[in-house]
Amino acid sequence: MNFIADLIDLILPEHCAGCGGAPVLLCDACAMPLRGPARPARTTLGGLPPPWTVAAYEGPLRAILAAYKEHGRTALTAPLGEALATAVRAALAPHLAPDARDEDQGVKRSRRAAAHSDRAFHLGHDPPVVVWVPSRRGAVRRRGHDALRGVVEVAVRRLHTAGVPVIGVDALKQRGRVADQAALTAAQRTANLQGALEVKPGAGVAGRRIVLVDDVVTTGASLTDAARALRAAGAEPLAAATIAATPRRRR
Repeated sequence: MNFIADLIDLILPEHCAGCGGAPVLLCDACAMPLRGPARPARTTLGGLPPPWTVAAYEGPLRAILAAYKEHGRTALTAPLGEALATAVRAALAPHLAPDARDEDQGVKRSRRAAAHSDRAFHLGHDPPVVVWVPSRRGAVRRRGHDALRGVVEVAVRRLHTAGVPVIGVDALKQRGRVADQAALTAAQRTANLQGALEVKPGAGVAGRRIVLVDDVVTTGASLTDAARALRAAGAEPLAAATIAATPRRRR
């Protein structure tokens, strides 16, 4: 991080990470996309489990994620983690026991009954596992924090509080060097990431059912390669969840 920029941040009042306007972490307008419901994300890659997301990766959200990942605004972990929790819960919803999905069937339940049935996953005795796409080691060193891991930790806590029993597992690692994805086409991203990830020894994911997570889904190449690595280790990726998705432009 830049020393002068960090010093200015300490001296001057904090301003909205999205628009730079109001003297708050996030103004209501910039926070609104992160508070919305989850929805399916559009991707065309085979091998990617059903992806869910909350917001479009455009406008202020680009600035918010950059402020968190690249400029040390770690207080943003909370709103970003809450958005990811929304996506993970939606990704798991098809695997809930029938009585835990009755809100979609229009059946009213008491809060006590809802809290109980939210634990009734069709996943055997083991809780579902949340596995995140790892950042490159160089990026973690440059930023001074493991950005996605911090967001996942918040999301897992929020889900536990809501009665959804998930655990976060640091199961994946980069197998080798990959090129920066920013300037690559969709086809180049897919080729760049093929075989880039592998499961860590002793991760204990064999036989477990997984929700894969990342901050943003663009082509789905990172999540698809993560799913490949987990399947090779005997895990079952059920779904994917992200905070945001890059809008697909019509041609």
